[in-house]
Amino acid sequence: QVQLVESGGGLVPAGGSLRLSCAASGRTFSSYGMGWFRQAPGKEREFVATISRNGARTYYADSMKGRFTISRDNAKSTVYLQMNRLQSEDTAVYYCAANPRTDWGFQTYDYGYWGQGTQVTVSS
Repeated sequence: QVQLVESGGGLVPAGGSLRLSCAASGRTFSSYGMGWFRQAPGKEREFVATISRNGARTYYADSMKGRFTISRDNAKSTVYLQMNRLQSEDTAVYYCAANPRTDWGFQTYDYGYWGQGTQVTVSS
């Protein structure tokens, strides 16, 4: 089992940047594929990015490509999401998640463990 705690959210003007962190504790962090999702008010939770256990492979939702970067530091049991050129449509609660079964995943059901989320608000 793993526990996840996100941090780094906040209020940022359009065009700005934020770096989210997700610290894991519990079972060996490097045994999990990791992902970031987000959920805006009134909308379903959507995929943002995923990274393989060793960090060698990353995948992004189309609207995030070129603006967001997912990375991980297994020595620190932490996954990051660098977000640049933020837009008002990026306003949401951002969640990190751990996938105990496969190296990466694009669906919420791929992930067995979730953090509590961190709010990102982009002002226009």
